[in-house]
Order: sequence, then C-alpha cells, then structure tokens
Amino acid sequence: IQPTADCPETLCDPDSAHCSKRSTDLKQLSHTEDHLQLLQSFPSIVCTIPPTKDWRAVFQLEETLNKEMEKLPEVKLKRIQQYAVDVTLDPDTAHPYLMLSEDGKQLRCEDTPRNLPPNPKRFDRHRFVLGKDGFSSGRFYYEVTVKGKTRWNLGVARESIDRKGIITLSPEHGLWTVILRDANGYHACTSHSILLSLREKPQKVGVFVDYEEGQVSFYDVEARSHIYSFTGCTFTEKLFPYFSLSYNGQNSAPLIISPVNHTD
Repeated sequence: IQPTADCPETLCDPDSAHCSKRSTDLKQLSHTEDHLQLLQSFPSIVCTIPPTKDWRAVFQLEETLNKEMEKLPEVKLKRIQQYAVDVTLDPDTAHPYLMLSEDGKQLRCEDTPRNLPPNPKRFDRHRFVLGKDGFSSGRFYYEVTVKGKTRWNLGVARESIDRKGIITLSPEHGLWTVILRDANGYHACTSHSILLSLREKPQKVGVFVDYEEGQVSFYDVEARSHIYSFTGCTFTEKLFPYFSLSYNGQNSAPLIISPVNHTD
C-alpha cells in the first residue's frame, strides 16, 4: 500500500482537532499490510468532507480507494489458498460413463459406459463423482482446470446425497454447485438457477468451503476474481468435493484437479 498524503489544507483547517485526527488515522493506515482493514476504515475517515473548491485531493483519494477495491478479490484468494487440500477422485462413486485417471486427478466422460460392479456409493443416473475424502469442520480449498470444457459441474455435496435416481442440483438436496452449460451459460444452482454474468471464461476454478461459517465460494483463479458464493448455509454432515461432466461430442478435454500454486 502506498503511503497516503496528509489531510490537505483545502479540505479542512489543519490546526483543527478533527483534521488532525483524520490525518493521524490516514498515516496509520498507510503503513498497514491489511488491505481489508484499509477498505473497512477508509470510507469512515474520508467520507465527511467540508465544502471546498479544490477537489483534486478528493479525486486522488477516490482513485486510491478504487484501486484497493480492485485488489480485494485477489487478496481474498491469496488468503484462502492457504487452506488447499489434496483432492483425489473416488472411483467407487463414479458413474459408469466417467473415466478416471490412475492417479485420480483427471476425469473424462466417455461415449460408452464401463462395466462396473454394483456399489451403493455409485451414482447410477447422473454422471457424478465425489472426492475420496470428506470434511466435517474447518476450511478447505481446491482448484480444477476446466479449460476446453463446454459442460461441467463443480462444488461440494453432503455425504447423504442420493446416489440412485434423479437428483436436483440445489442446497436443499445436498449440492452446492456452479455449472457451465453450452460453453457460456454459467449458473449457480440454488432453489432456482441463477445466471452468472462473468467478464471472462474461467480456465481454472477454485472452490473454497468454510464449514463453520456456512459458506461455499467459487473463484476464477487466473483472473483472480470472485464467481459466486453460497452463504448462510447450515452443514451438519461431511462435505465432499463434487464433479460432473457430460459428453456431447465437443467436451472431450479432461477435467483436471490441479495443484494449488499460491499467487504472488
């Protein structure tokens, strides 16, 4: 964070107690490394400005604030990447049309089903697969490369999700997910589908869960931007990373669970 200038004389009397305090506050904030503290404190310090004919200082303050606001998703992403976990796909849950790599890090959708033994954990209707390990507390984060995919689902599922028959994509049915349909149609699956307006097409998606806070968030890793968050959730059982693919002749690229490279 660049040091912030003293309170300009054109904005208030520098000898006044009010201006002196504001100047001191700005100096203290200029040395903080906590961007969130800056953003939370900045408006309360600068929002009350006496009448003035010289607005240059005000415009400078506005520009500084706007720059810090642009950094906020990037700062948030850096912080949540520290909760990265090693996710491996669970073959016992994979629908017969889904092909997993030997290391359990890649997923493809085939045009013919595999002959697999019956398993109560396996999805039989939808082309879903879960991660091997579930989480019942704390925070966790993982990233998935979706480059070249035209249809995918990502998110988390509760342990008791139905494995047989038709499943509705919604938190009420145990799924917190964002999906891509038809190359550009991004949706958050709540009780009703929410169309997401994204500036860029994500090539790698980060999924973050805060169990105690009841939050599931999605990020565009390369753009370092926020996609969507489910908030105010109540979790009472294990949550598992969730993945889904479908094949329409143009969706052959693999879905890849990627190692997390912490942003600089």
